[in-house]
Amino acid sequence: MELNILQVLFLSLYAGIAMVDGLSFGIGLNGIIQTGVVTGIFVGRPELGLIVGGTLQSYALGIGTYGGASIPNWTSAAMLVTALGTSVDQAQTLITMVGVPLAALGVQFDILGRMSNTFFQRRADKFVEVGDLKGIERMNLMGTIPWALSRTIPMFVALYFGGEAVTNFTAFINNNIPWLTQGFQIAGKILPGVGFTILLKYLPVQRHFTWLIVGFVLSAYLKMDTLGVALIGLAAALLVYRTNVEGVGGVAAGPSDMGGDDEYDE
Repeated sequence: MELNILQVLFLSLYAGIAMVDGLSFGIGLNGIIQTGVVTGIFVGRPELGLIVGGTLQSYALGIGTYGGASIPNWTSAAMLVTALGTSVDQAQTLITMVGVPLAALGVQFDILGRMSNTFFQRRADKFVEVGDLKGIERMNLMGTIPWALSRTIPMFVALYFGGEAVTNFTAFINNNIPWLTQGFQIAGKILPGVGFTILLKYLPVQRHFTWLIVGFVLSAYLKMDTLGVALIGLAAALLVYRTNVEGVGGVAAGPSDMGGDDEYDE
């Protein structure tokens, strides 16, 4: 389905604003799942947006821009795959054949945004030397411009010119090179495993290994879906948190805290 100019402009501006939000306010506009869902709603394919966003989020687990590193731009990839896709049935093909390469290409635009931003920061350094607070503030605000454009411009070009190209490309691959699609699908299944492995390296697994076993049993043996496992994990986290808080405070819950009658209190 071809996008109209209003959809192209909205999604392009959203990509830039989301990038600035990720650097500053952090209210969630730059989240991979959020951008996939917002894009899906705006183009009339919310289910596709949720699937694409959730899948690419699993690819990105454990990866962060530590030390100013540039990572694959999964957020823009989620928007593009959702916007240029046509159905849920072809979601996995689009994710592996289009989403992953686009996310990798996004690294270069991220580097370009960082390099362009140094101009404003150099100017801010000059204002620091003379104590011009207004100038410092102005340069820092203007520094968001290259960050936003590093997402807005590529998004506009891809959405405006890429719809038909993506459709023809995926059709050609599926019809003429099916083994390539199968290879990318295998790689796509491996990436979430790599992401979870990286994530587990940062989590206190040794302290809470019991809950890891519980989650594995629920998923592998009882075939519980992801939401069910997540809710049990939330309950476990709240239980551990409450136990730790009471342990630190050294005060256990009394009868009144547990719903007992006041007559039993001394």
